[in-house]
Amino acid sequence: MSQTDASAVGQESNPTGETAAAPADGRGTWLRNGLWDNNPGLVQLLGLCPLLAVTTGAVHGLGLGLATVLVMTATNALVSLLRRSLTREIRIAVYVLIIASLVTCVEMIFEAWFPALDRALGIFIALIVTNCAIVARAEAVASRRPPLPAAADGLVMGLGFAWVLVVVGGIRELVGRGTLFADWHLLTGTAAAAADQAATGGGFLLAVLPPGAFLTLALLVAGKNLLDSRRQQPAGSALRSADGIE
Repeated sequence: MSQTDASAVGQESNPTGETAAAPADGRGTWLRNGLWDNNPGLVQLLGLCPLLAVTTGAVHGLGLGLATVLVMTATNALVSLLRRSLTREIRIAVYVLIIASLVTCVEMIFEAWFPALDRALGIFIALIVTNCAIVARAEAVASRRPPLPAAADGLVMGLGFAWVLVVVGGIRELVGRGTLFADWHLLTGTAAAAADQAATGGGFLLAVLPPGAFLTLALLVAGKNLLDSRRQQPAGSALRSADGIE
């Protein structure tokens, strides 16, 4: 974890730049917050290292996304259970210890059940430990909420990060290789490998190279900002019309 990430997490007020909102704000608002409005990948821009490096294909993004969801959900639940016994001086170290232990468990599960996907993802499963979004949610929400709402927050934030991984990976795979989910056998086993490998196509090589990751993420961020601005325009026009009538 870089010094910038560590300092961001160490801010006691709010490491994610938002209020410690949770399911109490309403189920719809809470879900939209994690999946869209405060998405870790598109808005907070956390966890960019695996997001940019792993997403050469949709299946790779899906695999790392599932691992991140499991770790983030379990971390929030455990931190919430321990929140009353943690002192301010050691809380960040305990968060990292919990995350590292859970990542080790997830990595062992992948090695046992999805060995091909584990080899494809390589070190990036272990690097989930350095994902500042997980520590940030633990500090901003889990340390202040009961276990069930804290775990639910981790689940939604993890799903928000996961769908960005899958979409970025899918776009890069489709543009760069002319296929989509062609590596599905990494999840399902060798029985599906022949059918998956039969799918061939051409594409724009730049998309699967490192610059393609930055360009794809930039386009997604720009698209989200454009949709948000267009969604806010009708509300602003309505307010100006109301002021004019008055």
